Order: sequence, then structure tokens, then C-alpha cells
Amino acid sequence: MKYGFWLPVFGGWLRNVEDENMPATFDYVKKVAQNAENLGYDMTLIAELNLNDIKGMEAPTLDAWTTTAAIAAVTNKLEILTAIRPGFYNPALFAKTAANIDHISGGRLSLNVVSAWWEEEAHQYGGVFTAHDERYARTEEFLEVLKGLWTQTPYSYKGKFYEYKNTYLSPKPIRDQHIPLYAGGESEAGKQTIAETCDSYVMHGGTIEEVQEKIEDMRNRRLQLGKVPFDTFGMSAYIVCRDTEEEVQAELARIQNIQEDSPGYAGYQDFISKSQLNVKVSLEDYSVSNRGLRPNLIGTPEQIAKRILAYEEVGVNLLILQFSPQLEEMQRFSEKVMPIVEQLRSQKLGAK
Repeated sequence: MKYGFWLPVFGGWLRNVEDENMPATFDYVKKVAQNAENLGYDMTLIAELNLNDIKGMEAPTLDAWTTTAAIAAVTNKLEILTAIRPGFYNPALFAKTAANIDHISGGRLSLNVVSAWWEEEAHQYGGVFTAHDERYARTEEFLEVLKGLWTQTPYSYKGKFYEYKNTYLSPKPIRDQHIPLYAGGESEAGKQTIAETCDSYVMHGGTIEEVQEKIEDMRNRRLQLGKVPFDTFGMSAYIVCRDTEEEVQAELARIQNIQEDSPGYAGYQDFISKSQLNVKVSLEDYSVSNRGLRPNLIGTPEQIAKRILAYEEVGVNLLILQFSPQLEEMQRFSEKVMPIVEQLRSQKLGAK
């Protein structure tokens, strides 16, 4: 199992807790990323939204791509997985930006391809926002252009959304002229696009049964397309790790104090109305972003470790974790949970 974490570009993950003591500043996220390398984390995911859907539209949020370049320059080991939304970019200019950041990082950049869901944000920032399936059609062309520019010189292309003639791009990405592509989606159009164009599949938090079904479905899609299996199946999860059950329940009560008039509620409503989801999202799911509580990585260190191994058994090999407050809870997880996962895995292998 690899361990990733969401970089706290929104100042937190809890929609009902105003101040999580994790400011949306570069100084703070730099400290988080650098500490994470020393704590044994493998990856950071940098979300891309110009508005803050956790703390409300008026709250600060860091720009994804300038933050990515800066984090690339001040870290040495972390894979940096940053969201890219085709409706906000010229793919040729973005291909140049991504290749350059890949060199800054020494080949550690990956892309989390997001076909967008927040209509209000698109209106405010001039992004293209169309019908659901057309967004995925645009994504397919966008990725085709990226791959073409990264591998061919010069490159020409003519499609429905983009057209280029004899375009030169150098330098190329470091790893075989490619930057790994991750994506998540639950609609039919989304899953098929991901199966056809990406390298790895990432999921919102879900139960073991929900996640297993998604993994099997995506494996079958790749097989039917004659493509190699995905490199990675990742899942988001929010961690509540405490030494006693009483402490666990107290923390859950604090973060699930649902406030329908909280600043992030409008963004949540827009998300569930503009996305095609395969599960019903509850207000409890809303209290933590990305359905973080649904995997139930909640409890004592040993309880969480056992559940992590259960997800590993159904095919999850990357956890992209959220914590609050980030620095303190990331350290707790690293010191108390990660070693138990390794210990239990060794015991299980030894018993065989």
C-alpha cells in the first residue's frame, strides 16, 4: 500500500469546522509536504479549484499549478499528483507547463484529470462548462493533444474542440515522454473515457464492497479494450485515529455537527446536482470532503490498520488521505498506523 495525502490548499477538509488550524498559505503547505517526505508518505494530491468548496466561495484557496511548481522545487521524493480540468486550459500551453514542471520535479509529476463539476466556478472564471458527456468528449481530445505534443515533433491535430499545425514542444516529459494520468469517475461516459485514456483510477471514499465493484469493472473495461491493467487503484479517505473508542466518538461528533447553512453547502449542492454518482451522498458524507468518512478508517490504530489491509485485498494500492489538523494527524498516522499495517501484513504472509 502506498500512502498519499491531499495537500490542504483549502485550509481544511471539514465543512462544519470553521478553523482547523491549517491556513491556506504556501508556508503551511510547504511544511506539510516536506514533513510528509520524512514521515514516509509517497504522494501528495493537489486539488484544482479557483473557489473554495470546503470553507465557502469567499474563503482563500491556493492556485493549483503555481503551488505545484513551488512544491516540486522544495521536495525531493513525493509524487505530485495535480488536478487538471480541460475546460480551463489550452492543451498546448498546458502540455508545455506540465513538461516544464516535470523537469523541475525530476520526473515526479502526475496528472489527475477532472472533467469539472462546479458550474458556478466555471461562470466566474471563464471555464467551459457543457453537458456532462460532452465534457468527457473534450477531455478525450485534450489528452490526445497532450500525448501527441509530448511524443511528436512537430505535432498537428484537428478535432472538434482543438486544432494545431506543426507545433513544437520541448523539453518533453522525463519518463518516456509521458506524464502518468490518473482520473476518477462514476458515470458510464466517465468510466469509459478513463479506461481508454488514463493509466490509473482513483475513487472517492467508499465501502469495501463499493470499491471492489468499481475496481473489477475498470479491470474488465481495460481487458475489453486490449489495454494493460491500470498501474494504480487509489481511494480517498479521512482518518480519525485515537487510542480509545470514547476519543473516537468525541472526534466524530465534532466533525459531523451538520450545518446546512455552512459556507461550503452551496458547493456541495452543486457537486451532487452536476455529477452522475453511483451512490446516494448523505449529509454525513458532506461533512468531510470526497466522501472521506465512508471507508470507515476510523478507530484505534489497530482497527484502522486491519481495515486498510481489507481494502488492499480487494485491489486498492494507494490511499489518498485527509487529516485535520494536517501536520499533527499525519504524524500520528505515520507513527501509530503504518507500522501496524506492515506488522499485520507480515504476520498474515507468515501464516501462509
